[in-house]
Amino acid sequence: MDTMSTHRMKVIDLDSFRQQRCQKHRIVRMAPELDGLEMLYQLASDPDSLYGMPVLAWGLQEDGQVVGLVPWLDHLTRCNTLEDPEQGCFVGYRDPETEFFMDSAPLHKVVELEHAAAYFEYEHDDQPCIIQHLPDTQGTHALCHAHDDSWQLKQVHGWHLYSDGTIEALLQDEDQACEEPVLPGDDCLYAGHSRHESLYLFQRPIANRIRSQDPATLEALSVMMVTQDRY
Repeated sequence: MDTMSTHRMKVIDLDSFRQQRCQKHRIVRMAPELDGLEMLYQLASDPDSLYGMPVLAWGLQEDGQVVGLVPWLDHLTRCNTLEDPEQGCFVGYRDPETEFFMDSAPLHKVVELEHAAAYFEYEHDDQPCIIQHLPDTQGTHALCHAHDDSWQLKQVHGWHLYSDGTIEALLQDEDQACEEPVLPGDDCLYAGHSRHESLYLFQRPIANRIRSQDPATLEALSVMMVTQDRY
């Protein structure tokens, strides 16, 4: 008997496989981190040290997993996806007050997000729509590429979560009138990637160093941007 006739060849649609995988990781609900918990990461250049970065928010994925979210390069990024030895590899989470280490999201955030997602249940449309406004609580800033080829450092006033799982930083249009303080739902705010082809996100201490023209920070920033342009 022909061996080939006894076995059926299974063809896998890679595009469909990738789409299903992305759907499982899609963020469906967010909750701000208000107790100072940190993400821990490691660099190949300093393997004996761990670095801490405040978690901005927690996100519930379509598959039920809860992950920390941090402003990283040009997106609000899931901590557990950081695996670049040069820029940072995710290790876990830490409570800096108690020094308690966690390899997954804390239970109280898991419970909060599961209950919120069950209460605010949305029907998915073909076109992405805003399903959640989240204020920025850490003074995040975005370095944005402007139309005249210059760069502008702008404060992030909040975040929009869309039904397709996209998370966008909200930036202020200075040409529009806006009441103070600026809040996530204000008309003068726009999604960063809707107007800027390139932007980079930084937490407040780094943004202040950029504003003060700190030489070491500007040099590191230049190297980072050149490295990203290669990919």
